[in-house]
Amino acid sequence: MNMHDHAMTEGLPRARSRNGAAPEARKRQGHAAPETISVQEPKTEAKLVNLALQGGGAHGAFAWGVLDRLLEDPRIAFEGVSATSAGAMNATVLAYGLAEGGREGAKRALANFWRRVSHAAVFSPLQPSLVDRIFHNHSLTLSPTFAAFDIVTRVFSPYEFNTFNFNPLRKVLENSVDFERLRKHARTKLFLCATNVRTGKVKVFENKDITLDAVMASACLPFMFRAVEIEGEAYWDGGYMGNPAIFPLIYNCTSRDVIVVHINPLMREEIPKTAQAILNRINEISFNSSLVREMRAIAFVTRLVDEQKLGEIGLKRMLVHAIEAETFMRELGVTSKLNADWEFLTHLRDEGRQSADSWLAANFPRINRESTVDISSVYL
Repeated sequence: MNMHDHAMTEGLPRARSRNGAAPEARKRQGHAAPETISVQEPKTEAKLVNLALQGGGAHGAFAWGVLDRLLEDPRIAFEGVSATSAGAMNATVLAYGLAEGGREGAKRALANFWRRVSHAAVFSPLQPSLVDRIFHNHSLTLSPTFAAFDIVTRVFSPYEFNTFNFNPLRKVLENSVDFERLRKHARTKLFLCATNVRTGKVKVFENKDITLDAVMASACLPFMFRAVEIEGEAYWDGGYMGNPAIFPLIYNCTSRDVIVVHINPLMREEIPKTAQAILNRINEISFNSSLVREMRAIAFVTRLVDEQKLGEIGLKRMLVHAIEAETFMRELGVTSKLNADWEFLTHLRDEGRQSADSWLAANFPRINRESTVDISSVYL
């Protein structure tokens, strides 16, 4: 019996024979105790994957649901997470929860984080109107406060209307993650993307660099908040240059599998004709553009690998997967990204859980073997 078996059986009554004597007693009585053969089920090693989490405001609760479902499956383990904006917050809380309390700790940490987001939103002037709530519209389209806020952000900069640079998510994140412990104990490799305002280049913060400011930089919308300054450089939302970046996972992780959790729809059938719809589509295209470019490069390298044209260079053949709910996300209005009402957040979470569950049921055997998404048809 090994130490684990001893620990599991310690405190249990000893097994007794039919005549009431314990095996040791039967030996003393001249009876040989039957030899017990311990048969253990072979342990299945978890499949190692990387995650790529997009940003999208409150729609990031969809990724919460995806993570919540994946954490319930012991057949999958996370090596690295590349993330942007709301995805960066999810990634940070995920890594911290895993470090502090394993899978269950990560599930609790994510749930607590999004609950705090909802609580903070209670005091926000950006609330769904009564009509929106009655019809479960989830958007802020009919909210007079949002209409006024939208005009203000188009005319004035956050350096003018947000004098104290107030961002309620900063306190929420501060209460959700001990960043010193995260840097010391997190085993999950984190890569959080922000956009350098001065150079226009992507900045990737890794575990040793991750602070509260780094996460806030990744989620800094320039029309709402001042640029976050870190060591003399100013940063905006990472979605402009990497939503999220895939290259850190390629260069720094051993696993070839990347699961992209989509928030922003790639495809829309209808042509936007209202000012709000046009602006929304511009944002979706720009926030997906960096991902599309990287997927084009991955497709190119994959073709070279398959055709054995790279010789001894030794580039990895990446395996790409996608968990998404395009139809569901397309039906949500752009203003719903600012709606942190608990009912809406849990609705997004449940949709994310369902999408992840369906993806696992259909594709788990293919993980570590082949891509489950056709890069050419989806991204190119």
